[in-house]
Amino acid sequence: MAKEHSLDISAKINMQDFKDALNQVEKEVANRYDFKGTTWEVEYKETDKVLVLIASSDNKLEALQDIVVTRLLKHNLNSNCLDELRVEDASGGTRKATHKVVDYIESKEAKKIVSEIKSLKKKVTAQIEGDTIRVKSPQIDTLQMVIKHIRSLEWDAPIVFDNMR
Repeated sequence: MAKEHSLDISAKINMQDFKDALNQVEKEVANRYDFKGTTWEVEYKETDKVLVLIASSDNKLEALQDIVVTRLLKHNLNSNCLDELRVEDASGGTRKATHKVVDYIESKEAKKIVSEIKSLKKKVTAQIEGDTIRVKSPQIDTLQMVIKHIRSLEWDAPIVFDNMR
């Protein structure tokens, strides 16, 4: 009997890398000329899984968001891990952007991923197990083809492939 190989598809993000990226954002913004003498703040509320960005104007807020996305990408984190909830006025004439940190795959999207895997018509099984999708196949090459196909598509959640055995 052939050994069965498997992998997990999830949306878990490495929180240490996430925090490191935010620390680098703070260092970079503190040293940038266009932010000198302006009000800005990067605050991560770990219990609520919310990232709050505050800047003195809309332009500064957009620049701050760009810096955050750039740093996340440099830490091999998907920019989809941030979902913008709202942008609003804050105290002192500043602007505030609230982002939710996404570290799960919604059930609708998980079902779409499973149906996309099944549409490949290969010897592979995919099933949803909690917040992960377990994909099994007798051939490791088939799993690699599934990874390539799923990566080529656009998803709302930050898709992560791990536990490949």
